[in-house]
Amino acid sequence: MLTRKQHELLMFIHERIKESGVSPSFDEMKEALDLASKSGIHRLITALEERGFIRRLAHRARALEVVKLPQQATTASPPKGRGAFRPQIVEGGGQAPSAPAPAQMAADNSRELPILGRIAAGTPIDAIQHERERLPVPESMLGAGEHYVLEVQGDSMIEAGILDGDYVIIRKGDTANSGEIVVALVGEEATLKRLRKKGGSIALEAANPKYETRIFGPDQVEVQGKLVGLIRRYH
Repeated sequence: MLTRKQHELLMFIHERIKESGVSPSFDEMKEALDLASKSGIHRLITALEERGFIRRLAHRARALEVVKLPQQATTASPPKGRGAFRPQIVEGGGQAPSAPAPAQMAADNSRELPILGRIAAGTPIDAIQHERERLPVPESMLGAGEHYVLEVQGDSMIEAGILDGDYVIIRKGDTANSGEIVVALVGEEATLKRLRKKGGSIALEAANPKYETRIFGPDQVEVQGKLVGLIRRYH
């Protein structure tokens, strides 16, 4: 699973090699991704290399090779580390010229789930709404229980691999363990965050350093469900 910046860099390198036969310089990559320094590019390159999307060619300057592009369907590796989220992901598009609409992603082994509205991965927005349409979701993502879908708005969960515009698959329930990513209702507003239990308080953590952790009393937060997977479309 790639973050937005990792995906942008991978596609930039791919297009530049396809056009010129030479991978872009670090300065060109820094400018294309609007980063402040080349150290950010070094980190992205290392992450892409570790995930097997690119490799460095020895004894050649500016030598990067794109090994693969995001595939249509992937299964995530097991969780690593306490509280890590590694959902199954369905990626629409990839190398295809255009991304499919949700209704086009149906498969024989899929289940149609209701999309109940948007959920904020940032400042909370409106609470969960009524069903607006339905989305086919692979049965392999689901298990026992009732599920629903929400469209993500915001960037506060990007370091957990959850991007603006993703569709998150939620297993309905009113309880969660500390460290799990949940849909939390705070008053009349819903948000997607990692839940931490700290003594008699509930912390809702972002996965983006520019957002602060918010602390609430136990009676102020209602868990609406737990994250089990997501669907992404590339435009």
